[in-house]
Amino acid sequence: MNHLKTKDIIIGKVKQALSSPTNVPVSLPDQESAIYPDLGDDLEMAFAERFLAVKGQFFFCIDHNELVEQIEKFTASRKVKNIFVWEKNLLTVLDKSAIRFKTKEEEFINCEVGITTCESLVARTGSILVSSKTLSGRRLTVFPPIHIVVAYTSQIVAEIKDGFALIKDKYSTSSMPSMISLVTGPSRTADIEKTLVLGAHGPRELILFLIDDSIN
Repeated sequence: MNHLKTKDIIIGKVKQALSSPTNVPVSLPDQESAIYPDLGDDLEMAFAERFLAVKGQFFFCIDHNELVEQIEKFTASRKVKNIFVWEKNLLTVLDKSAIRFKTKEEEFINCEVGITTCESLVARTGSILVSSKTLSGRRLTVFPPIHIVVAYTSQIVAEIKDGFALIKDKYSTSSMPSMISLVTGPSRTADIEKTLVLGAHGPRELILFLIDDSIN
């Protein structure tokens, strides 16, 4: 009986409250302020800052000749030998290099460095947009401990949606890539005792060689 009485009291109070509602001002959403801060006019600088913030390594090159020199110095400093390049346009650019690149499938298990191109660079997040449509496919961006990306300043876009728009314009509906991925810094995890570990599920190093093609 006490339980029913308590229930009746509560329901009575609710009914009383609903019968005389109070005027509570409703705040209107702010539709004027931008959700994200303005990136400014210099997308190259905005991208570089965010890319470095997520532990990416950045090299700026004025042309292909400097690209070759920079990659030679980098690979020599790491003393790596099993360097894979599968894209014909990259092989053409790096043809004058002293580096001996590998392409054979049976040697891929020993791959130390993979060099690829990308679809675009996203300034907002410092991410590299890659897809399976290039000759590098899926594996060369994931398997090697060191992933080197060669890109151009003209590939920098402001937002992620702009990067996807470029892919949509580049490929027809029937030939869209089966894999599109945003690479934001080296692979990482903090699952074990909340300690950040790089290279847990993919490359432990992400290196970008950015070529200035604004003059060409």
